Amino acid sequence: MFNHKNLETDIVLMHKFEDLRSQFPILSRKVHSKPLIYLDSAATAQKPQVVIDAESEFYKTINAGVHRGAHELAALSTVAFEEARAKVAKLVGACGEEGNEEIIVTPGATGALNLLATSIGNATINARLSRPGFTKVNSTLHKHFVINEGDNIVVSRADHHSVLLPFQELAIRSGAELRWIDVTEDGRVRADADYLRTIIDERTKIVAATHISNVTGAITDVSTICKRAHEVGAIFVLDACQSVPHIPVDFHALDVDFAAFSAHKMYGPTGVGFLYGRREFLQALPPAN
Repeated sequence: MFNHKNLETDIVLMHKFEDLRSQFPILSRKVHSKPLIYLDSAATAQKPQVVIDAESEFYKTINAGVHRGAHELAALSTVAFEEARAKVAKLVGACGEEGNEEIIVTPGATGALNLLATSIGNATINARLSRPGFTKVNSTLHKHFVINEGDNIVVSRADHHSVLLPFQELAIRSGAELRWIDVTEDGRVRADADYLRTIIDERTKIVAATHISNVTGAITDVSTICKRAHEVGAIFVLDACQSVPHIPVDFHALDVDFAAFSAHKMYGPTGVGFLYGRREFLQALPPAN
């Protein structure tokens, strides 16, 4: 029997789908004489008109050096920047309170991870050179960022190169061992407690893992890996590039120490990324540059 209710539902969904497509100008074009269907958002998402308009309006009306001037445009651009940063912090469950910010704006997630790895490398150099300014000011926290020969850094085999390479280089520079968390047959990062104890031990300083794979879409059991890292006093770094656009994320609830994600994968502008860090850790880290 013909079901009018199902037909009505299909029509409503079709209208919603068409409304959604209409918000993305690029989807109005054709490729090979056919309407564009874009399925590569895991690499980079298309921009809706509202994002294009907001970025254009900024450049047309208040473009100036953020935190770099006392004139009117500089003040307005700084307010816009800080409001945007506070909204990002709220999105991921981070602190956006002025003076206690936990979000650093970077050129991208890759830049965020390189910034973090370089800063930890500088902390290691400072400690080896016995620079008093570093060890005195950060006496209770600096040990988290000092990597000695014989220590190890742990990454997973599901990690993007943007996660692997900065910490691989940090391991080489510091003389640490690079260890790997394997993946299961279905492509998930292994997170069984007994296995993790064989990889993450008392000499582990950093554990990095992806939240959602950009290849398979598999979701990592972050809580178990993070818990093991903290049991041995290691820092846990999360690649949240795929999770922030697709699922609710709360970095405080996840108990991660650092996380990186990017705007262009969540319909935002290209060339903008974010580094989340616990406030006390951000204050303890030395400058990267």
